[in-house]
Amino acid sequence: MRQDRIDASNLELEDRVVSIKRVTKVVKGGRNMRFTALVVVGDGNGHVGAGLGKATEIPEAIRKGKEDAAKRLITVALDENDSVQHDTTGKFGGASVLLKKAPDGTGVIAGGPARAVIELAGIKNIRTKSLGSNNKQNVVLATIAGLDGVKSPEQVAKLRGKSVEEILG
Repeated sequence: MRQDRIDASNLELEDRVVSIKRVTKVVKGGRNMRFTALVVVGDGNGHVGAGLGKATEIPEAIRKGKEDAAKRLITVALDENDSVQHDTTGKFGGASVLLKKAPDGTGVIAGGPARAVIELAGIKNIRTKSLGSNNKQNVVLATIAGLDGVKSPEQVAKLRGKSVEEILG
């Protein structure tokens, strides 16, 4: 993953809680209950991030997840149809998510965890398929890894030292 740090302070971030899990640690005196919240944040305009918050109370775990997600924002290169620039696959752990470019009017075709990331990134037309693991955390992080791997024609041209016209043909 490219880690281009984005200043989240001037962005109007919307958040979505993907999952809340109750986790237990068995100790000498009994069981310690805690909560883990997986939160996705985005501005609906090409910036998205995911974070994990852990605390003894659910609202505190969600707040910590939002803070963590805001620290891990990425920028997504969108095309004129509000879709991704090209087809790609994101992998994280046992999960992989196939992201396919779609024409205008297709809408968001994506399942639960991947849909949260895609909608908050501001993508309006895309087809996705979640492959491998169904673990929500891994699917969210695989989707973000896939979106982070999308390059615009300008970025590709700069990397190759060519003009955009030479790249696009």
